[in-house]
Amino acid sequence: MPIRQLPEDLINRIAAGEVVERPASVVKELVENAIDAGASRIVVTTAAGGKGLIRIEDDGHGMDRADLVLSVERHATSKLSEDELDDIRTLGFRGEALASIGSVAELSIASRTAQADSGLRLEVRNGVRSGPVPQAMNRGTIVEVKNLFAKVPARLKFLKSDRAEAGAITDVVKRLAMANPAVHFVLNGSDRTASNWPAVSGAGALQARLGQVIGDDFARNAVTLASSRHGVVVAGLAGLPTYTRANSLSQFYFVNGRSVRDKVLVGAIRAAYADYTFRDRFPVVALYIAVDPGEVDVNVHPAKAELRFRDAGAVRSAVIRAIGEALTAAGFKASATVAEDVLGAFTAPAYESAEAPAFRAPQQASAWGGSSMRAAPDNGWASPRLDGFTEPSARVEAEPSPAFAEYPLGTARAQMFDNFIIAQNGEGLLLVDQHAAHERLVYERFKAQLASGPVPSQAQLIPLVIELPEEDCARLEEAAPELERFGLYLERFGPRAIAVRETPALLGNSDIDGLVRDVADGLAEWDSIAAVSDRMEAIIARMACHGSVRSGRRLRVDEMNALLRDMEATPHSGQCIHGRPTYVELKQKDIERLFGRSR
Repeated sequence: MPIRQLPEDLINRIAAGEVVERPASVVKELVENAIDAGASRIVVTTAAGGKGLIRIEDDGHGMDRADLVLSVERHATSKLSEDELDDIRTLGFRGEALASIGSVAELSIASRTAQADSGLRLEVRNGVRSGPVPQAMNRGTIVEVKNLFAKVPARLKFLKSDRAEAGAITDVVKRLAMANPAVHFVLNGSDRTASNWPAVSGAGALQARLGQVIGDDFARNAVTLASSRHGVVVAGLAGLPTYTRANSLSQFYFVNGRSVRDKVLVGAIRAAYADYTFRDRFPVVALYIAVDPGEVDVNVHPAKAELRFRDAGAVRSAVIRAIGEALTAAGFKASATVAEDVLGAFTAPAYESAEAPAFRAPQQASAWGGSSMRAAPDNGWASPRLDGFTEPSARVEAEPSPAFAEYPLGTARAQMFDNFIIAQNGEGLLLVDQHAAHERLVYERFKAQLASGPVPSQAQLIPLVIELPEEDCARLEEAAPELERFGLYLERFGPRAIAVRETPALLGNSDIDGLVRDVADGLAEWDSIAAVSDRMEAIIARMACHGSVRSGRRLRVDEMNALLRDMEATPHSGQCIHGRPTYVELKQKDIERLFGRSR
């Protein structure tokens, strides 16, 4: 078959296949044009998921006759001051959007500049232009796209339902609104619930806009990012590790005001939260990156959804450091949603009659045994005598000691089920998971010791010999030199046994047998001895788990309070190394609400 030149309309439809993937792609291109035109208010209206109608109205600079006619031509743009692609400072620059849209839909553009007496309207129907003609309107531009892909049925049949396409449009407009807090966005139409995000300004503009779009719940349970490193400015909000989602749809990335999908940023978020979240949970993040436009290539994707950093390592490092510093500054803080989940789990008892229910007198329990809940001894306040809850040194007055108000996590009042510490601070009640909390404390101490050199070890008076499968013994023997960095000294003891000569001093008298078996399982999972150094966090996480206070261990009141004070002084102690919360705080007003009381 001989080579031939494709007709112009076919060239445009091919280009449309790259730029106009679905109705949401049209909305993205048109709204970006409005933002580049200096609009302060943008109204987006859709019907039939954007397949029937997309209407974008803005109050930007507008276009005169010459610009309006040229705007629908291929590769015509006002957004490149010079013929260079290494310094892009606008959202749109390729000059294909309007021409591509006009080749697969009915397109009309009406625009007016501030100096013009009236506006002008131009139409493009499946690639054929007509106009412009006069039209009465305010300053700005109105773009209407009707019957998208009506003449390209092959593309139309691959679109999703009206509801799904409307949802994709909503997501696009949300991201554009998040990137431009100074612009008022309105999203409405017959296929959706209307959304209205007024413009915000000032120091808290970004947080206010994120609260509008994502919800105030996110803003309350996130830390503020503000960091600059190696020419990379990182801003935004990062959710607390206990505030997560089941997927990554609530992770938003913006580079120089452009919403993008980038593997470097995704990997940086994953690395920054590696110590704090479950493997199948995803933090909520709105990440804003500002770099020199010459250091990023935004021309690697037709829809400008992807980009390439000149120094990806510097960007990744800046993001990880910014999030790490913010989470460290948050200290032991946990998300408020944890307490809300607890409150939601409580239900008020429903009585079948108005008569008071009969109560049996509780059996008195011994002071330190035979019960699921016990009070901390000599804690300075009196409590009623309940089944399984004893107070060895009750006072006449029922007023608690004021000492609890001095600490954010309060002071210990009791231990419940031999695992949960009940504490009281100046505002309410706290339930602390002693194992999860101590696990985080040990983990952070391990990291600090490892950062300054090999972890101190303590010799076993008699080496502990552990019998294991031969393949596990071989893996441990090969990894032994690396494991010594963690304070764990192992030797092969026959074909099916390992001798443990020294253990990390930080672990004390922990379950060494379980620890060695757990490390062996990890080596088998990673399938590479060389991965031990790269899996430092995983190694010390396994050690911390075995070296922490176990569930079922009864603690003295001084031990409980010491744990609370350590939590207050340790970063990230609001969640364990698996991402679970270490404590729940119930405010006094929340507890009163459970019982129908109000102040």
